Amino acid sequence: MESSLRSAAFGDGVPPPDPFAVPASPRGRLLAAIGLGARGRYAAAATLLNGLRANGGPVFASLAASTLASHRRQLGGHAAALVLDGEALALVITEPPGEPDPDGLDAEGARADALLGLAADNLGRGRLTAARRLVARADVHCGNWRTRTRAGWVGAEIELAGNISGAAIAPAEMAWETAHARGACRHVVKSSLVLAVTIANGGSAERDRAKALVETARETAEKYEFNSLLWVACLLEADFGAGHADEYRSRSAELLHAVLRHADPCGRWLARESPWVPL
Repeated sequence: MESSLRSAAFGDGVPPPDPFAVPASPRGRLLAAIGLGARGRYAAAATLLNGLRANGGPVFASLAASTLASHRRQLGGHAAALVLDGEALALVITEPPGEPDPDGLDAEGARADALLGLAADNLGRGRLTAARRLVARADVHCGNWRTRTRAGWVGAEIELAGNISGAAIAPAEMAWETAHARGACRHVVKSSLVLAVTIANGGSAERDRAKALVETARETAEKYEFNSLLWVACLLEADFGAGHADEYRSRSAELLHAVLRHADPCGRWLARESPWVPL
């Protein structure tokens, strides 16, 4: 069961045969929560993650807090995520390395997740200098493909927020290439969206590439029901598909409302209050 959950979270994207059969191990519960969150099932994910925060041991409690923080950010709750990422870092700041995990579900990966999460939280609150410092601190812990991919996302988003779009391309390309090399379906989708945004303002050839990246990402997200990314992909598709913009915006709104129906009360409140979520 754990292997199919890992594959769904970090591999081919295919959900396990029985998505409701959650393993008893902390790693299995974390993987199940990651898969649920990817599909916009935030309330079910939060139940598992809060359980791990309470009794998963330092590393898995930290990873759970970082994962819940990412779900809060996806609903526009950067301030709420900041608290969770701070908790995640405090849990593992002095934790010994331990047994390495190929996907970063270990102490080093947990430290990187917390620092990159804090960078994203500060970015969302307009604190670019703090975000840059945190990405630099995370660099020494980015020894696996997943944390390198996430570092690429955050690095690109910082440069875009600072209106240095040219500097955003290299980290976005790195994230896309790293996710492709791993064969991580969901991370390829997110990397494609980030890369498309970074190159969209280039010449016609780059704009055509950006459009193709978004279209492929939307189709893949639709296929595997990555609803946490699909509503965003549809919004970006609206920007590129002049003849079908209203259709894609309507589809995005439908998906977002479906996601919010599966969110916990805190998540729904954060989305309603956030300037980032187009309710």
